[in-house]
Order: sequence, then structure tokens, then C-alpha cells
Amino acid sequence: MPDPPSRPTLAVIAAEAGVSPATVSKVLNGRTDVAAATRERVEALLRTHNYPGPGGVARRARRSGLIDLVLAGLDSPWAVEILRGVEAECAEHGTGVVVSLVRDDDARPPSWQNLPALHHSDGVILVTSRMTHRQRAQLEKAGVGLVLVDPVNLPDTDIASVGATNWAGGLAATEHLIGLGHRRIGMIGGPADMLCTQARVDGYRTALERAGIEVDKDLVRYGDFHHRGGFARTRELLELPDPPTAIFAGSDEQAMGAYQAARLAGLRIPEDLSVVGFDDLPTCEWLSPPLTTVRQPLEEMGRVAARTLLQLLDGRPPLTPRVELATDLRVRGSTAPPPRTTPLPTPPPRTEER
Repeated sequence: MPDPPSRPTLAVIAAEAGVSPATVSKVLNGRTDVAAATRERVEALLRTHNYPGPGGVARRARRSGLIDLVLAGLDSPWAVEILRGVEAECAEHGTGVVVSLVRDDDARPPSWQNLPALHHSDGVILVTSRMTHRQRAQLEKAGVGLVLVDPVNLPDTDIASVGATNWAGGLAATEHLIGLGHRRIGMIGGPADMLCTQARVDGYRTALERAGIEVDKDLVRYGDFHHRGGFARTRELLELPDPPTAIFAGSDEQAMGAYQAARLAGLRIPEDLSVVGFDDLPTCEWLSPPLTTVRQPLEEMGRVAARTLLQLLDGRPPLTPRVELATDLRVRGSTAPPPRTTPLPTPPPRTEER
């Protein structure tokens, strides 16, 4: 059964009403500075197109005081940091959090979009998952609010989402390695279809191009953001005829896998191989050596997602549907200039026998 057609944008409704998108937004947000006739015309079109009410969600008459946090698993410290932020923000506002673990490849019922009805929750924070038009329509029909954290695919432009500056982070990590003198830099992304992976790889490519370094496709690999993927992809990179002298692992867990692969290959970090991660998990400082990594504010991302959802449920739409929190590079002990090639000793001059 095909997905239902996507809902028209504010621009389409504005064109039909003969007004600007800003006027449609004012009507949606309950602003009083709109002429009565114009308001009635816009509201009629919104009803015709089944557009939800203020804040992008059909308001419920009664609130349960619960929200669903849907994660792909709690086997990663990354997810725990997001959970920490969501729980802290909700606790400050007297809202309970129901944690649900649903994998994209999990075909067992119930699917995640049915969870709010089961838990009688008011909204959903969906972390690193896909969003289809059908799922969106189901939540809207039930009057359930929605905020995405690091969505896998590009969401509709009016869905609230929270992420980090992944492109800038990939750029900073690679520029750091280039600044140390590295020219053969491996890149291990997460799953290739994820938006955050694509942004980090694009940042890596941009840094190389700006430095006049040709992008070698053999140095770009894709893992799973976990230890196993980092370990396997690093072994592949180190087996190349001309292996990299540095690896941007794309996540801290993949960097930990790179550490293990380097050890098995008899390489020292950073003397023989530099490694950069992404996330700045609490364990980074306790690795040996401590990991240079790109910090994304995971706990704050959880807080902002929860804050945005609670605002939506109160009928207060965010100023912008997409929020990207800044990343920054944390330089520690896992990066250093590339190893110098030791020249072969010069043989002593031959003397003729007399």
C-alpha cells in the first residue's frame, strides 16, 4: 500500500489563499494581527488540507504528562547521553519519559508509531530512525507531537528536528590531521544512507579539496558507528598497499575499534597511526592514549529535543524547525605528525684493493 501524499506546504496554502506564507504562519500560531476575512479564508484551506493546529500538532483536550523516547537501542553510550538530556529536561517540567527500544529492522508488532497510543503519551522523540509520510499522518491523526533527533532520512521541512553541525565537525577533524602533516587520511563513516554520515564525509572531502589533496575513494569506508565496524574497516584500510597514516573514525566507538585493529597490526597510536573520533563520549579521556575527537553536545541535544516537544504540545512552535548545535574539536593524545620514513643507511664508500 503506497504512502499517502505529503501534506502541502505553507507556501502552497498561501498561494491558494492569495496571501504570504508569513500570514498563514500567523493564522496557525493564533496571532491576532490578521484581518478576519483573511483568517477565515486561510483557516478554511487549512481544514480542507487537514493541516494540524497551532504548533504543528492537533491539540488534545487532555494531556497525560508522558512522552515516548524511541531509541534504536541502549547498547551505545551515545544513546545514554541523549536519554540523560531528555530525562533531565522533562523532570524539570514534571513530565514522565517512557523509553522504547525499536529497531528499524524489527518487524515484530507494535511498530513505534503505535507506542503513544499504548502508553497514552502526548508526544514522541524519535532518535536516529526513519520517518515516512504514513507514520507522520498516523501521529497527526492521533494528535501526537513529534520531534526528531538525528533523523536517518531528510524529514519534511516543518517537522521539528535536532542535530549537530556534522559537516563542520568532519571538516575540523580532517583539517586537524592535515595541519599535522598527514596526506593519506582514511575516513570511516557510519551507515552510508544516514544524513549525519553524509555530512561528516562531505566535511572530510571538503577539507582535503581545500588543501589540494586528491580524495582517494579507497580511503573512504562505511561502518556501523559501533566498535565492530570501526575494527573491520580499519583492518581493511591498513591492508591497502599504501595505507593511511591517520584515520577519521566517524564516531568514538568506531575509533575504539580502530585502536584494537592498530594494536593487532603492531602499530602504535599516535606514533604510527593517528586516530580521530566523533561524539566525545565520557570514555574518550580514559582511553590509552586519550582520544582526539569532535564533541557534539549529546546531552544538550536531548534537552533541546524535549524542550521543543513540550513547547509544541503547549501550542508554541519553534522559531525554526531544524536546530543544529555546534560541534568542536577536542585535541588529546591520539593524534601526532605522521611517522617519518627512515632512510636506508648509506653504505660506506668502496675502496679498491691494492
